[in-house]
Amino acid sequence: MNFEKKGDGFMKEKLIKIINHQLGQMGIDNISVSIEIPKNKDNGDFSSNIAMQLAKILQKPPIEIANDIIKNISEPWITKIEIAGPGFINFYVKNDYLLDNINYVIDQDKNYGSCEIGHNEKVNIEFVSANPTGIMHIGNARGGAYGDSLARIMTFCGYDVTKEYYLNDAGNQINKLGRSVLSRYLTKIGIENEFPEDGYPGKEIYDIADLVYKDYQDKLSKDDLEVFKKYGVEYLTNKIMEDLENYRIKYDVVTSEKEIYKKHPLDKVISLMKDNGYIYEKDGATWFKSSILYDDKDHVLVKADGFYTYLVPDIAYHMDKIDRGFKMAIDVLGTDHHGYVARLKSALKAVGYDDNILNVKLLQLVRIVRNGQVESMHKRSGNIVSLNDLINEVGVNAARYYFSKYSLDTQMDFDIELAKSKSNDNPVYYVCYAYARICSILNKYPKIEKCENYNLINEEDAYNVLAAVYNFPDIVKSACQKQMPHVITNYVYELASLFHTYYENCRVISDDDEKTSQNLNLLKCVQITLRNALDLIGVIPEERM
Repeated sequence: MNFEKKGDGFMKEKLIKIINHQLGQMGIDNISVSIEIPKNKDNGDFSSNIAMQLAKILQKPPIEIANDIIKNISEPWITKIEIAGPGFINFYVKNDYLLDNINYVIDQDKNYGSCEIGHNEKVNIEFVSANPTGIMHIGNARGGAYGDSLARIMTFCGYDVTKEYYLNDAGNQINKLGRSVLSRYLTKIGIENEFPEDGYPGKEIYDIADLVYKDYQDKLSKDDLEVFKKYGVEYLTNKIMEDLENYRIKYDVVTSEKEIYKKHPLDKVISLMKDNGYIYEKDGATWFKSSILYDDKDHVLVKADGFYTYLVPDIAYHMDKIDRGFKMAIDVLGTDHHGYVARLKSALKAVGYDDNILNVKLLQLVRIVRNGQVESMHKRSGNIVSLNDLINEVGVNAARYYFSKYSLDTQMDFDIELAKSKSNDNPVYYVCYAYARICSILNKYPKIEKCENYNLINEEDAYNVLAAVYNFPDIVKSACQKQMPHVITNYVYELASLFHTYYENCRVISDDDEKTSQNLNLLKCVQITLRNALDLIGVIPEERM
């Protein structure tokens, strides 16, 4: 049996088409048929709960409906159909489709698993966007891994993705940065001063003060705050981008808050909201009627002293995103922004923009665990674990893998010792070792050619590996549609586990040249799938370990 289309969930599509035909014969239309792959192979190769979905609609027992659906299904590639439990329909199919997929994977190579469900729709993913007031820390590392991995996955699925960093180079936090550098500079030139109570205490502030001194010696004073602000922003922005690039993140766009002010003057944003009936004055301040939209209370936009709150430039920034033609704007923010989501969506609606374009992802906290103990971290005191230190200690692969391992809305512990260990208990080591194992064999057979058929592959462990390979395109689609990179991370661990079992139980190289050739091609398609999956989460496996 040679299927005309492989590698992209064809068997699922074929089964859905068959079930839909049967439903049509029963007079049932417009029902979404779901086909799943059971974890327990005893429950078939594919399974559907359609009979249970229809129970309320048809007012019949699911098992009776299931029998009606399957009674006229007769396909040569379906070996058995069973009804299980409360009404699941389990399909058992021939393994030909798994074997046929081997050459398809090899032909597709780096494109295997990709699709075009995005239809080139423009998507903006803004992530990290840390204020240039300090160095990258582990919270930034988690948001960075999520945002970059999601961008890779959505691009792989046919979206036109722009990765964006919003540079907050204006406002009160930059004033605090400037005063912090000024204080360290004054100390350096022998002028006593008190460090700002709300200043930034990190070592990098000393480094910036040293740069200022190198260029200006002792010629500056407290009246030259703009100089200290400029040096601080430039130094820390360059450091942030350098650290992120070491973390395998490259942005397509860096948008300056100052530039947003020029494109969307904040007073005009307020005027627009006022014209739309969402502004009122109270106690000398300008208020936003966000409570009549999605928020639970109103918020100040312009304080009584005339200064804008940080919501106003954020409104202007998101107006700019939509003006640039993005059909989806994904913001990756910290969990402390939970209440901010309704506020920002309300604001977009108030200025007449489609708030459905905005999709906010909130990342939960990360704790560093070392030798079984949680490390105490306080950003204000400068006691943090920097991204750069983490990379130097555990490596980029481990950092990217672990931060992509959990759902974004789950708090996580990053176990330093486990991430560094070279054992099967360390999942990133376990996965990368599977890749290295394959490479060590294939590098000895560089001229191996594809086979016309794979009739000598008949081990259950081989079929299990090939089934996982076959499912990869569906896994990618799922990760994309759910916007959950950890789906890929979980998948790649499962594939590696199945491969290790196959490798330990089955003899890859033998005296039978044809059997060996078929096995080597199996290894090649697993290698391709592992590499493509790991690339989607920013992990580059080594060929030797």
